[in-house]
Amino acid sequence: MKLGLLRWFAFVLCGLLLSGVAPAAESAERQHRSAPVPLLWRVDGAEGATLYLLGSFHLLRSDDYPLAPEVEAAFERSSRLLFELPPDQVESPALAAQMLQAAQRRDGRKLREDLSTAQWQALQEYAAQHGLDLAAMGDVKVWFVALGISLQEMAREGLDPELGLDRHFMQQARRDGKPAGGLETASEQIRLLDGMDLEEQRQMLAEALDDARDGNRESRQLHDAWRAGDAHRLWTEMAAEMKQHYPALYRNINVERNDRWVPKLVQHLQAGQGTTLVVVGALHLLGEDGVVEKLRARGYHVERICQACEKPAH
Repeated sequence: MKLGLLRWFAFVLCGLLLSGVAPAAESAERQHRSAPVPLLWRVDGAEGATLYLLGSFHLLRSDDYPLAPEVEAAFERSSRLLFELPPDQVESPALAAQMLQAAQRRDGRKLREDLSTAQWQALQEYAAQHGLDLAAMGDVKVWFVALGISLQEMAREGLDPELGLDRHFMQQARRDGKPAGGLETASEQIRLLDGMDLEEQRQMLAEALDDARDGNRESRQLHDAWRAGDAHRLWTEMAAEMKQHYPALYRNINVERNDRWVPKLVQHLQAGQGTTLVVVGALHLLGEDGVVEKLRARGYHVERICQACEKPAH
């Protein structure tokens, strides 16, 4: 399975970057499904310290709830929560303006000048079919247009950032009076998007337009793999391909961020720190570059918690 740049961003960047998308109505056949199989690990620290690592999908549907009992139990046992970003930044009304400011062109060029003739024509066709005002986007960068198209298409699939796992637990923490913090800032995440070179931005746009023409098959496959809790598939068929085709971007957006997060997580594994639930994009937890293996390499015992997972034969 090919995981495009945009869908990968939607899986590893916090849902605050995905706000402002109206979800489509859910079809009847998608309702009343069983709970998603969780991507959940427990990390045993020093005496009196435990981490739960929960792999998030930043846009979900209402029928992705309720969650599995082991996920709810991890929340109940936790005295604090950690997300990619602090909840107050996710909910800040200034965030959308911050993103738009980063997306504004300051080099005197227009959007049209950054695209090939064929790509500009494809974008015009999409705009005509979906009511996209290209004239209003003439002074913004390619990544911002690509992101907007991708999010609009995921909304057509009923995927809503307000229902994402991060938002769900931010609301739960607020309701129960549990403190919640972040592993990085909104400015850092926006710089990751804005730091892409022009070729990567063009690739983002091409993939967004291609997936829209393909009926958003890629988005459905990605959501289905997360819902099935299929860590192997998510890593071998998705993240590993990104690592192969975009090594510099992969290192910047995944490996280096994981490396910055691990020391912060280790602080919560010191004696007497209690239990902390960490909710981050699922791909941050997977593979040899993921947080799970990085903590194991430091000598911590890490175990997946999944009642629905098939137990290996002994």
